[in-house]
Amino acid sequence: MNYQKHPEDIDFQKYWLIFKFHWRPSILVFAITVIAALITALSKEEIFQASGKVKFKKSNTSSALVTEVGEKIGQLEALNFQNNPLDTEAEVIRSYEVVSQTIKELNLSDDDNEPLTYQDFLKALDLKNIPGTDVLLVSYKSSDPQEAKQIVDQLMAAYLENNVLFNRVEAAAARKFINEQLPKTEQALLEAEANLRSFKEKYNIVNLTTESELKVSQISELNNTIKQKQALLERLSSRIVNLESKLGFSAEAVIALNDVSDSEAIQLTITQLQEVKNRLAKEQSRFSNQNPVVINLEEEKASLEALLRKQIGTHLSQQTRLLEKFFQTGDIQKNLAEQLVNTEVERQEVVKEIASLKQNIAEYREKTSKIPEFEQIQRDLQRKLDAAQSAYQALLNNLQQVLIAENQNVGNAQIINSAIVSEYPVSTSKKLILAMGIALGGILSVITAFILEIRDCSVKTSKELKNLLDFTMLGIIPSSQKKALLPRVEWVAPERQIIDAPKSITAEAYKMFQANLKFLCPDKNIKVVAVTSSLPKEGKSTVSANLAAVLAQQGNKVLLIDAHLHSPQQHHIWELTNQVGLSNVIFTRDKLSNAIKLVTSNLSVLPSGIDHPNPLSLLESKQMDLFIESIKEDYDYIIIDTPPLLLFADALILSKIADGVLLVARPGVINRENVKAAEELLQKYNQNVLGLVANGVIVENEPDSYFHYAKSYYQDDSKTVKSLPEVKETRQ
Repeated sequence: MNYQKHPEDIDFQKYWLIFKFHWRPSILVFAITVIAALITALSKEEIFQASGKVKFKKSNTSSALVTEVGEKIGQLEALNFQNNPLDTEAEVIRSYEVVSQTIKELNLSDDDNEPLTYQDFLKALDLKNIPGTDVLLVSYKSSDPQEAKQIVDQLMAAYLENNVLFNRVEAAAARKFINEQLPKTEQALLEAEANLRSFKEKYNIVNLTTESELKVSQISELNNTIKQKQALLERLSSRIVNLESKLGFSAEAVIALNDVSDSEAIQLTITQLQEVKNRLAKEQSRFSNQNPVVINLEEEKASLEALLRKQIGTHLSQQTRLLEKFFQTGDIQKNLAEQLVNTEVERQEVVKEIASLKQNIAEYREKTSKIPEFEQIQRDLQRKLDAAQSAYQALLNNLQQVLIAENQNVGNAQIINSAIVSEYPVSTSKKLILAMGIALGGILSVITAFILEIRDCSVKTSKELKNLLDFTMLGIIPSSQKKALLPRVEWVAPERQIIDAPKSITAEAYKMFQANLKFLCPDKNIKVVAVTSSLPKEGKSTVSANLAAVLAQQGNKVLLIDAHLHSPQQHHIWELTNQVGLSNVIFTRDKLSNAIKLVTSNLSVLPSGIDHPNPLSLLESKQMDLFIESIKEDYDYIIIDTPPLLLFADALILSKIADGVLLVARPGVINRENVKAAEELLQKYNQNVLGLVANGVIVENEPDSYFHYAKSYYQDDSKTVKSLPEVKETRQ
């Protein structure tokens, strides 16, 4: 079953490696801290402490027996429930005046015989509340126990003297304040009385409560009267309807007819009109309508009707025949008409009375609605008057009490225990200081290691390298050098481990690397391999040489080409001359047989050759492509040692003619930014990256590496081969 790692798991190996990589500065910080603690412990002198106790009272009992104001003077009170009055008094003891008085009285001085400063005095002073009591513990530390005792006694005495003087000053300040406020308070009282009097006179206010009740009663009586009038109005309206039905006239018409009937001219015209109508009726019974007599009577009738209409004018809205009908009625109808008119007049008077009553109610309600406002104003004025009277009376009373309290010896503290010197020194134990220094040194050393780790962006292990890159890890080549004293791995000269130490762990790592490369693409024919790195000194030339050697030992015919024309290394590794090489074959077209050197069985090396002013143009030329194509058939593998990716473009040019690229990375030399930059560069140009090789890995820095278990099976060859085996040189 595989162990599943959770995010909350603590990686102790990671933390151990951090400390391991930065152990030197961490140990230095630890040593400095411990040495400082040791020096402090050795130089620390014995310190004694003297302590005295001061008791505080919440109020001064002697003054409180005489006056109420005396009780307030010197009373210990907090501004809120979270504050402790003893803390305030402790700050008073620490005040500059009390401390300076103590220093002056005892003539205190420091080690340089200079007067002791206020700040230095406070460093040795300690004030502490005793829980559950009103007692303050006053302590002072000094190398001289008698001096500490004198300082505590003098400090408490100076505080008591200051406390009494302060309370007297407080009483004097209260008296001065009252004398200043009395005239202002008296003036405010007079103004409040005048404002209340003016308000009552302006609105004729005697008693707002009685007036409010009276208005409510009057409104109730008016409502009852309105109900009675409305009942009478209903009866009158019913009577009018009854009379109108009997007469056949409305009340308005009868009133209008009465006005018209009083005119003699209208009555004469109506009489004449009636006579003409009678004659016309008589003549129509005798003659036809075309008879001149009838026509004349018709014309006379029309003339009288027009005259009547003109005389009536706007007094009557009905037709003239209505007036004629009214004059033809008997005495009974006229009596009914008179009753109708009288009833209508009475009804109109009742309507006016109801409207008048409603108007009175509205006025009463308006006055009643203002009463709450008047009451509010009166209450405000009365409240101001009461407040002014209370303030004035209180100031008069307090003035007499303050005068008495000012002459009393007011105090709220007393010394209940003079200074007592500690029997043993109270300074920190030297062993404790040293132990604290060791603990602090350990913490600071760990912090130092982590800070350096955060600032250090270098890649330190193959595991970290594998996590940074998405490429397949084909091989992990351990460093054959002894462990360096410094945490950072330095570059060492290239080595031929496969040739010089074939039984070493490094040689076996190369063989494992060759096997992984072979099984990487079993279906593809990978013959030309370009080996590169991100930066110089990562060992790509060493990897190229040992990879070519291990491939040759497997029976493959291998050609190793040194294409690093800027700083070639292969001729140094194989101890060859570099007079003729790749640049000669491509540029001057020398014979290939003169350039290729057979160094071991099946392994040939093509050095870089003479220096070329423009290596990039040489490598990207058609001649280079044709050269690689021409030698593919002669070798099973062609290994090309190329320049670093991030410094030169040569590697990208050579990777185009290769079947794949091997990226070499050396922990301790490369950092995270360089690794990611190389990866982005290869991906940007769609390079076929065969895999990654971690070179020069320090086994001690790889907690998960299998090399720890392989040490017991492999021993480095103490008798390394100092020169290449004799191989008969052949010209290719």
